[in-house]
Amino acid sequence: MIATTRTVSLKRLLAAAALAVAAAMLLPSLPGARAAFAAPAPADKAAASPTAEQIVDNYIAARGGLKKIKGIQSLRMKAYVNAGAGRDGVAVRELKKPGKIRFEFTVQGKTAVYLSNGKQGWQVSTLEGDLTPKELPEDVLMDATEQADIEGPLVDWKSKGHRLELVGRETIDGIDAYKLKVDLKSGGSRTEYIDAKTWYDVRSDSTRKSRTGTVKLQTKFSDFKKTSGIVFPRKVEVQAENRPNKLRLELDQVDVNPSLPDARFELSPSSKK
Repeated sequence: MIATTRTVSLKRLLAAAALAVAAAMLLPSLPGARAAFAAPAPADKAAASPTAEQIVDNYIAARGGLKKIKGIQSLRMKAYVNAGAGRDGVAVRELKKPGKIRFEFTVQGKTAVYLSNGKQGWQVSTLEGDLTPKELPEDVLMDATEQADIEGPLVDWKSKGHRLELVGRETIDGIDAYKLKVDLKSGGSRTEYIDAKTWYDVRSDSTRKSRTGTVKLQTKFSDFKKTSGIVFPRKVEVQAENRPNKLRLELDQVDVNPSLPDARFELSPSSKK
């Protein structure tokens, strides 16, 4: 059995990580098939560096193109989750435009549910022994709403009210990557690391609020494959700053534009009583 404190900690990390995974699958992570763009010559990085806008354009093209990305109206993803020490589970995430999101996490026969219709959100925290639906806190709801953006913050970033800045170039696990800072309209911030050769996002850093303060998360992506002409990572690794444990997710299923009734993102009438 998992101790209560560890279960609570795992649940919080999984909830935050799952939000990151949804974004990772859609926007930031995509190494796989080679993009049709040549890498800048490493001999003169300063002179060869493209603008932030050009990097985003190349990233979108490498993913499969703007038309295909904007054609995603709904998405269902299933992943096997491992948090070490035999702590395994199954996560299912469903997204639907505009702004709807549902996340289920099952471990040891118990399923926790988090959902939002874009305006309101609820959670059933069975991992904490609570079977009563409760409204999501305002900050968690805001975070869920951001992550429910199927296209991701880099697509149409300007019209969405975000700010974009190229802040440098770094080596990430042996990969030469451009470092893009994305200041979200909501006030949050993310840093995306775009592979200079493939134009895929190989890492995403974000800061999320929790009951005990802020948590900095680092999310890495690998094992990329296409679904419906769009590349998705099949492996995601999440680690919180100053914490030794890593959360590993192996994507088993990706369904693009599945039929998802709006009722999937609302509390059932019986739950509201």
